[in-house]
Amino acid sequence: MTWIKSLFRQRQTMASLVGANRSAEPERHGSAGYEMRSETFPSGTNIRTRTRRSGAWFPSTLLLAFIAIWVMLAIAPRYRQDWLLENVLVFVAVPLFVLTYRSLRFTNASYLSLFLFFVLHEIGAHYTYSEVPYDEWLTAYLGFSPNHYFALPRNDYDRFVHAMYGLLMTPVANELFANRAPPRGLWRWIFPVTFIMSHSLIYELVEWFAAVRFGGNLGAAYLGSQGDPWDAQRDMLMASIGSILSMSIIIMAGHAQGRRMATRDPSLR
Repeated sequence: MTWIKSLFRQRQTMASLVGANRSAEPERHGSAGYEMRSETFPSGTNIRTRTRRSGAWFPSTLLLAFIAIWVMLAIAPRYRQDWLLENVLVFVAVPLFVLTYRSLRFTNASYLSLFLFFVLHEIGAHYTYSEVPYDEWLTAYLGFSPNHYFALPRNDYDRFVHAMYGLLMTPVANELFANRAPPRGLWRWIFPVTFIMSHSLIYELVEWFAAVRFGGNLGAAYLGSQGDPWDAQRDMLMASIGSILSMSIIIMAGHAQGRRMATRDPSLR
């Protein structure tokens, strides 16, 4: 736990240093060419700073690429009604990220995470999650069959995407908390994980409601349980494992960067 205490000491020192710099220089919020940005330092400190506006070419490129992929996968999906249900998430989330881009801007790494997740989701929507031929693809191109190697009794593409949801969305949740409701201490790392876990729970409840509401083949296709009575619990577990792994990587990366900064500036030790 020594390195965690070191992170907290760095947090206090860096906060005081930035506070001194901000008091020495008048704030120019709203000045041409500038914007207020929320920066998260390696120690976990989140500080609002004035920076020059960065170009939007990277998230814009990802958005255009996703639109192109979405259009291609929208052509002749396996089950059109299931495709529509799966895309409710996209119809809500993507415009929301676009409309809030200026007021809540994420890092390019987070936008890349969002892009990758939504592409994986669109593949599942095109084929339906329980029928994505990932095993055939990997066998044909890599000569590796995960279903045979791991003795999987079902199509586990949905499990994979739930794990990727935890892995890819946790950095986004981490930045969201840092910008809108920065927690302190260990809560800095606990809140994003529990946030993802709660979203996974909500999604399973939505699936259950849709299956009851629509029933028949559509309800079964959207639920995608494939006869597994513990499908919802296993899906939530995969999302939780992915989120915990992602946050562990964030913590270790922050610790490594903090040590590098402490080496350069002894006052941060």
